[in-house]
Amino acid sequence: MAEIRLEGVAHSYDGGKTYALNPITMTWKDGKAYALLGPSGCGKTTLLNIISGLLKPSEGKVFIDGKDVTDVITDDRNIAQVFQFPVLYDTMSVRKNLEFPLKNRKVPREKIAQRVKEIAELLGIENDLDSKPSKLRSDLQQIVSLGRGLVREDVSAILFDEPLTVIDQNFKWTLRNRLKRLHLATGVTVVYVTHDQTEALTFADEVLVMDKGNLVQVGTSESLFLEPQHEFVGYFIGSPGMNFLDVEANSSVLTHNGKTIGKAAKAGLNGSHRFGVRPEFLVPSNRSGLEFKIERIEDRGVFKLVHLSKDDFKFIAKTDESYDAKVGGKATFSFDPTRAFVYDAQQRAVSTVSPSSAGGN
Repeated sequence: MAEIRLEGVAHSYDGGKTYALNPITMTWKDGKAYALLGPSGCGKTTLLNIISGLLKPSEGKVFIDGKDVTDVITDDRNIAQVFQFPVLYDTMSVRKNLEFPLKNRKVPREKIAQRVKEIAELLGIENDLDSKPSKLRSDLQQIVSLGRGLVREDVSAILFDEPLTVIDQNFKWTLRNRLKRLHLATGVTVVYVTHDQTEALTFADEVLVMDKGNLVQVGTSESLFLEPQHEFVGYFIGSPGMNFLDVEANSSVLTHNGKTIGKAAKAGLNGSHRFGVRPEFLVPSNRSGLEFKIERIEDRGVFKLVHLSKDDFKFIAKTDESYDAKVGGKATFSFDPTRAFVYDAQQRAVSTVSPSSAGGN
């Protein structure tokens, strides 16, 4: 178990012309589970490889439990890493693959047998221990690879690089829950890379959302959903993501094409901004609000996605299954002002909306 600290860590693959990872300073607390979430190419794996020692950062320093390990090789960092695709020895049985990391560290034979049994049962591969990896399905091979990363009890941290990519969709939920249970039982520091928000939000204590080499927000699944501090978080987290609208602020009054949308809670706000509200917080209203035309309704069984249009912009509202409306008709929707955000040109949240003006005119 370990605390991992990054100080100004950044990386360029072309000598500084462009950066795959822009400067990051943060501390990963001992025993916590973190997820690195973002689209392909956002810098997640680069950051993970810097922590593990597979990659030396172009800038900054890496500390593990207060010790500078920036120039320390992977083997001496005492970190286990599980990759996106299986890394196994096919000349060995599954059992021997799981035993290998422990034998290298001269763990007593009895302890090896006990630990391999525990991990095999946790991952559901106890009946495959005497098989060669090549005889197993690709998803089972990856589960064995997971086992190799999990079998050691003395590691400072375990790093997962999209480990469930090749796992059968029906088994992902079960395996994710097992990994979470193991983390709670061992207290080891875990860093988990994924582009799947469900994996990140259900597994991690804290999620680090990344975009274009930048760390845009760190928080719990609840805070990322309820209080997106960056436009990308509003867009990327949630299904569907946040509704956005270009607005002009004049003494905090927000307008779109001359029509008032609401008023920012922050006083004296001026200039071009973006208004954002999640579909969950755009609700049908019999009183004040914005009047929309209903373009389409998707019935998802337990809720409905109502596609709305007004002048030149379109919103989506997520309503109860009981919501009754006709396509082509008109409907009024208001929004929860504490869950509607105003973003600046750097895509950072600068305000919510004043409760007295929620829903606009």
